[in-house]
Amino acid sequence: MTKFDNIAKFIDHTMLLPETSEEQIKLLCKEAKELGVASVCVNPYWVPLCHELLNDSGVNVCTVVGFPLGANTTATKVFEAKDAIKNGAVEIDMVINIGELKAGKEDVVKDDIAAVVKACGKKAIVKVIIETCLLTDEQKVKASQLAVDAGAKFVKTSTGFSSGGATVADVKLMKNVVKDLAEVKASGGVRTKEDALKMLELGATRLGTSSGSKIVR
Repeated sequence: MTKFDNIAKFIDHTMLLPETSEEQIKLLCKEAKELGVASVCVNPYWVPLCHELLNDSGVNVCTVVGFPLGANTTATKVFEAKDAIKNGAVEIDMVINIGELKAGKEDVVKDDIAAVVKACGKKAIVKVIIETCLLTDEQKVKASQLAVDAGAKFVKTSTGFSSGGATVADVKLMKNVVKDLAEVKASGGVRTKEDALKMLELGATRLGTSSGSKIVR
């Protein structure tokens, strides 16, 4: 028996497509309870329904902020986070300001993350999406460091809506940067149990995937 035998507890069972229906959300929550995953990750509109369906189930409600581009104002991201928490979310996956990171404006990026972390307080954990497919390795290192410095609980590879998802190299790099100061969420392209185990073995402790049912079963 290995620490990854109960793979479900590492999964954020995800449904973020714009055309998602209420019936699909209900099915997502039903599967989440049956599988015993860590959370469901949905767009903010669906947070109240998920909170209602998953209340006392042990499955957390996770939502996204500044998604998927990250170019919202900090005030908007803070409002989104507070609104989501009010509606029942206890995990917030926020996208950094990617353009400002690439421009070298590190204080802007850090302050943006820190504002969301402060807004969440002890009511929700923050996972910071750095969108690795758009960054150089040097920028991935810097983004991961900034997330840790701003008090985030996780760094996350990808939105799943850009030009690429989680890679072995990126998860390894990010884990090497954050060490035990934060955790790593691998997201985008994790579709099989083999993919999932590979990411976990490299140090990821959460997997964002819409293939959670297939992976567990």
